[in-house]
Amino acid sequence: MLHTRTTAAERRRALREQLASGRLLRVPGAINPLSARLVQDTGFDAVYLSGAVLAADLGLPDIGLTTSAEIAARAQQTTRVTDLPVLIDADTGFGEPMNAARTVQLLEDAGLAGLHLEDQVNPKRCGHLDGKTIAPREEMVRRLRAAVDARRDPDFLLMARTDARSVEGLGAAIDRAKAYVDAGADAIFPEALADEAEYEAFRKAVDVPLLANLTEFGRTPLLDTRTLESLGYNIALYPVTLLRLAMGAIEDGLRTIATEGTQQSLLPRMQTRSRLYELLGYADYAAFDSAVFDFTLPPGT
Repeated sequence: MLHTRTTAAERRRALREQLASGRLLRVPGAINPLSARLVQDTGFDAVYLSGAVLAADLGLPDIGLTTSAEIAARAQQTTRVTDLPVLIDADTGFGEPMNAARTVQLLEDAGLAGLHLEDQVNPKRCGHLDGKTIAPREEMVRRLRAAVDARRDPDFLLMARTDARSVEGLGAAIDRAKAYVDAGADAIFPEALADEAEYEAFRKAVDVPLLANLTEFGRTPLLDTRTLESLGYNIALYPVTLLRLAMGAIEDGLRTIATEGTQQSLLPRMQTRSRLYELLGYADYAAFDSAVFDFTLPPGT
């Protein structure tokens, strides 16, 4: 009620322990704090905050228009309501290495369990679009080293994302990943791999936790969890799935109301009032309110 019952440090340690277990973590991207609660309620392992979703929530494309302060504020709203570890997309760190260092501390303070930084130039582009420009390897290494130096909690996960596969090829992406691990990255996010063979090649070459980005309508096949487990991946990420589902339902609902003049036919597709109240913990708030305000002072006080 009101906030999570765990501390950020506890959630960071939990994420580290889960990654060390070797099992595949299933991590959907939340679209708001309430959906993060639902991710927890349905038994997933962690919550993700996508840069594309955070931008879209502001009505903006994913081209580097958001700021570190904006994503930190949204992150804090989310970490307040879930006991799951929360990972966030920190784009390129929002500037030079010093900006990346500040971003790390802002996001630590927001209660996150970790972030990923990518090796595109700033401003970036969506990882599944053409026209991306990759920063020189040495520049990304400086970005990562600044992030590592700025980190105060050693359990805060620093992940490096490489977008080199679609620009420089698989071999270059693997070489970059190795350099990023040497620079201090705890995990690697290889963006836009083309098939299972590429996933397998990355796993054989890199010995830190790996993330599989299962975004829809992109370059990567939507591999199932059994396949990813057999390939030795550690995180199955569904970054924009909930946003796509929600926006599709909203658009269909609006068209139905416009056509039919009522929302009556949409009722079976809606979350009920009782389920919403259950998710929000209305009963707990009511009990707390009664305990605080509905009392009688003992005699003589």
